[in-house]
Amino acid sequence: MIDFRSDTVTKPTNDMRAKMLSAQVGDDVYGEDPTVNELEKVTAKCMGKESAIFVSSGTQSNLLALLVHCERGDEYIVGQQGHTYKYEGGGAAVFGSIQPQPLDYEGNGTLDLNAVAEAIKPDDPHFARTKLLCLENTQAGQPLPLDYLSEARSFCNRHNLSLHLDGARLFNASVALRVDVQVITQHFDTVSVCLSKGLGAPVGSLLCGPVDLIKKARRWRKVLGGGMRQAGIIAAAGIHALDCHVSRLEADHARARLICEKLRSLNHPGMQISDAQTNMVFISFHDVDVHAIASRLKEKDILITPGKRVRLVTHLDLNDQDVEYFVSEFTKALD
Repeated sequence: MIDFRSDTVTKPTNDMRAKMLSAQVGDDVYGEDPTVNELEKVTAKCMGKESAIFVSSGTQSNLLALLVHCERGDEYIVGQQGHTYKYEGGGAAVFGSIQPQPLDYEGNGTLDLNAVAEAIKPDDPHFARTKLLCLENTQAGQPLPLDYLSEARSFCNRHNLSLHLDGARLFNASVALRVDVQVITQHFDTVSVCLSKGLGAPVGSLLCGPVDLIKKARRWRKVLGGGMRQAGIIAAAGIHALDCHVSRLEADHARARLICEKLRSLNHPGMQISDAQTNMVFISFHDVDVHAIASRLKEKDILITPGKRVRLVTHLDLNDQDVEYFVSEFTKALD
């Protein structure tokens, strides 16, 4: 199947599988898995942070961040479409009694800092205590502007807020902006980075930040049932991903741009296509039966997620021939 639903669908490469097969392992709950320890050390250094903790998913990594920054009755400010708010099962409220305050994103994936300022609660027992601002990079495939990140850091300093980054596709942002990843991460207290999306590892994320917060996160990971034993097998995949799969993200971005160009050239009146800034193309439809298109594509071994707004995601398991085939079959299905 040619799968455009997400970059989470990738399979480990043969080289990655070989690294997993030969990984040295130990009991990570005891801190004795050498490969996990190496992954945490390498990732913390890469992010420019003191420490890191390896967890099973980006959802768990973000939840740990919320739990270490906030206490019961505290609040975090986040985008309405932010993953930590909309797509993580309300974990902050369920596990931490932490209140979200969602705001609408701007067109470029940022949160208006004036609106954030208005949402900060007064120091009054009637209100939750606002403690944290959460940003997401990329947001809907858009890398956040670098000057905005600097402004957000200064804003949080002025308002005594911590700043967390959901960096599920952080490396896509750094590659698109052509900057070292630390140019982005330097502004954040904590950073969640995912290995199982564009980087192609089968599982795993890391939360990076100061030693004291990561120590607190390690306790919460155990409470959440996230303590893993011989996890070096999957950590080895993460090390390989960081070593070998970052620079190749530009190929994914190029294929997304190619899809964008070819679909725009169709000049279909019922279809509006966003710019492809990283590895995502968004198509908004009007008076088009998208479910019928998805069914026809599936018959041709192509998978998309139907809806009024379709997201196409490129990744390491797709090549140029797949893109050409998709455009050809999509064009036929659209007629």
